[in-house]
Amino acid sequence: MSTRSKARKRALEVLFEAEQREVSPVAALRQRREAVAQIVNPYTVTLVEGVLAQQERLDEILGTYAKGWTLDRMPSVDRSVLRIGAWEILFNDEVPDGVAVAEAVALVRDLSTDESPEFVNGLLGRIQQLKPTLLA
Repeated sequence: MSTRSKARKRALEVLFEAEQREVSPVAALRQRREAVAQIVNPYTVTLVEGVLAQQERLDEILGTYAKGWTLDRMPSVDRSVLRIGAWEILFNDEVPDGVAVAEAVALVRDLSTDESPEFVNGLLGRIQQLKPTLLA
């Protein structure tokens, strides 16, 4: 697993934990650092902070293009993965869009429902197609 793939998985863990515990993702990240005295990959921090900074816009986009699904109805893991993937597609020019989609699909394949990979692939693929208009 690449360093960035590990960073994405850690960011997912932080975002998921924050949502479950109803705390800020930044607080969850800080607690994780302090509890295990581990060095957190800088890209994990970039992802968590980026998703947090753009969460309202990301949720609006995901809610608009998730056919038949509201954000509240999605599995929590899928919702967090979609936020990470959408943030990478829309706001991180360092990561090719196809890589962001593939990494998101890989995460839900390992951690979510059997239907999640197809759903995540379809929704992020649609966001990738609409990227020029979403950022206009």
